[in-house]
Amino acid sequence: MSKLTHFDESGQAHMVDVADKKISKRTAMAGGAIQMSQEAFELLKKGNSHKGDILGIARIAAIQGSKQTSNLIPLCHPLSLNHLKVEFELEESKHIVHMRVTVDTEGKTGVEMEALTGVSVGLLTVYDMLKAVDKRMVMHNIHLVSKKGGKSGEFNF
Repeated sequence: MSKLTHFDESGQAHMVDVADKKISKRTAMAGGAIQMSQEAFELLKKGNSHKGDILGIARIAAIQGSKQTSNLIPLCHPLSLNHLKVEFELEESKHIVHMRVTVDTEGKTGVEMEALTGVSVGLLTVYDMLKAVDKRMVMHNIHLVSKKGGKSGEFNF
């Protein structure tokens, strides 16, 4: 069984010591989706609701969320991010917005949490922007899609 790295020998939570790790290029992609009513989906597609461009605002929120990960997740290291990409895909037949966030850095620890936080905050922002029209929206399937770099190597969902 793998050892959980955020606990010491006595079971106390701690921030992982990355001092002896090598700096390497690290990339992570996370994805998720939000399903909504047809009315909410139509507003989102138009991009000009009374609150503004919903996907544009969600993109900025995802970027901000990724950058704030270490402030939100207690044992995450603060990271300098080289690049962050936010993509949306609209699934019209089911009124679903799919979102992917890809984060790159060069450092001693990975960016999986930054990608996952970006997706979560981005989808929450879509919800916030449309909740006046549809409170039954459902966020789902938030997960790590892939990662590269570091000691554990490559992962693909």
